[in-house]
Amino acid sequence: MEHLVWELDPVLVSFMGLKIHWYGVLFAVAITAGFQVMKRIYIKEGLDLESLDNLLIYCVVGIIVGARLAHCIFYDPAYYFAHPLKILAIWEGGLASHGGGLGAILALYYYQRKVKLPFLFLLDRLAIATAIFGFFVRMANFANSEILGEPTTQPWGIIFARVDMLPRHPAQLYEAFAYLAIFIGLYAIYSLTQVKQKHGAIFGLFLVSVFSARIAIESIKVSQAAYAETILSAGQLLSLPFLAVGIVLLFLAYRNKRA
Repeated sequence: MEHLVWELDPVLVSFMGLKIHWYGVLFAVAITAGFQVMKRIYIKEGLDLESLDNLLIYCVVGIIVGARLAHCIFYDPAYYFAHPLKILAIWEGGLASHGGGLGAILALYYYQRKVKLPFLFLLDRLAIATAIFGFFVRMANFANSEILGEPTTQPWGIIFARVDMLPRHPAQLYEAFAYLAIFIGLYAIYSLTQVKQKHGAIFGLFLVSVFSARIAIESIKVSQAAYAETILSAGQLLSLPFLAVGIVLLFLAYRNKRA
């Protein structure tokens, strides 16, 4: 059976010793796409556009710091506790999206205290931007031949030649297109319905849909943890609290009759 062979050079451009990687470019595109979505929402709702620059800075810092710390603590704690300075070596790889999400939430809380807007109001809108951000980050993982799926005989399996010659589930693409579908759905709900009047509803729907997809897709991923996992992978275990919070937010949003 013929399978697509993926062997993209991770370096997009190399000039006079300077290297620009596909991952970095797509990560920048992810940030830009999320920012543009938030900008569109701010314009539509007549919010202060100047304050949006601060939100971008806070969220980028929160995402990177949170994602790095979560990777070190939850995926390879023994190594990083033995070599604490390696926690700073972000260029060596290792960012956990669960920690990035939590970092973005904490950054938004700090931002919210300055702009005096309701926290759940902002979370609902940031959730939409985060979904498209996640799409491009997973495409960056695909370009980098990382976060691989288990071997498969399915015709859509992809051979990541930089890793081995086994056809594997393209888990990065599964997640990327799940996030893209979630983005389209959330933006449509925000634009066409009154759900946005129920503070916390869109964010709750985001958490339920994203982490339900994440739990399902984790079942066909190669383990990323440096220790033996049990019935659930580290990614699935970390997804459960987010899923639970999403369910609670939806329940509270629809139980409360007031907008």
